[in-house]
Amino acid sequence: MFSTRTSRISAGAACLVAAFAGATVSAASANGDGSAIPTYKEFKASTYVDVDGAYVVNGDEAISTDGDLKKFYERLVGPEDTQADGLIVNTVGGVDDKWSASQVANLTYCVSTKFGTRHDDIVNAMAAGAGLWEAASSKVNFVYVAAQDGSCTTRNNSVLFSVEPVQTSQYIARAFFPSTSKRQRNVLVDDSIWTSGNWEPGDILGHELGHTLGFRHEHTRPESGTCFEDNNWRPLTPYDSSSIMHYPQCNGGSSDLEFQASDAAGVRALYGS
Repeated sequence: MFSTRTSRISAGAACLVAAFAGATVSAASANGDGSAIPTYKEFKASTYVDVDGAYVVNGDEAISTDGDLKKFYERLVGPEDTQADGLIVNTVGGVDDKWSASQVANLTYCVSTKFGTRHDDIVNAMAAGAGLWEAASSKVNFVYVAAQDGSCTTRNNSVLFSVEPVQTSQYIARAFFPSTSKRQRNVLVDDSIWTSGNWEPGDILGHELGHTLGFRHEHTRPESGTCFEDNNWRPLTPYDSSSIMHYPQCNGGSSDLEFQASDAAGVRALYGS
């Protein structure tokens, strides 16, 4: 259990570097030398802080405050209690982290004009990613509000979230959960989205929009055997290594990050058909 806890902390920090970068992070092998569990201070110091002040964990998930990061750390060092199955939804205090029925039908967003010549490409990629979830459930509706693009930041209260450019080597794109505070409720996208091989921009943003709906990484499931994150999730469907929410580099069953029937079943299970 001692080495397992150490490995889980390493995975929580290291996966942020590996996200969509092709590296393999294994919870079974990380820090397998029996080294001591890092203190919270050490863990915090090793965690990437994004341009908006958010801590980025598990590759592409934002944590807003020091207090929330401490809770994340405590879950990593806490007793391991793996669950059996699911396309999985994030939980907060044992409650599903999801939007209300009225809000999920009106998920408004803007796309920053700071994308410059790539602005229309991002608009199209967002539409493609949103369309994957919308086609699976009539209850889900992402609404692009182009009139807000000129002031597209987390401070814009005319939209639920913003889509903004970022320059980083830490990830291709980063998102949030429904429980995330407004000041970190954004999808940040690096230019590397255009040079990601057979991972199409629409699928990458489809993955990120899965997080905005409340879905966790499928590879935190025990069946993956690697990239374990934590146990704050509830199963919705049987495990699918090819899920759009499963990093290909974490023993994924697909290399192209495509939307699967299990993903469609998961969103219907959470929000309805």
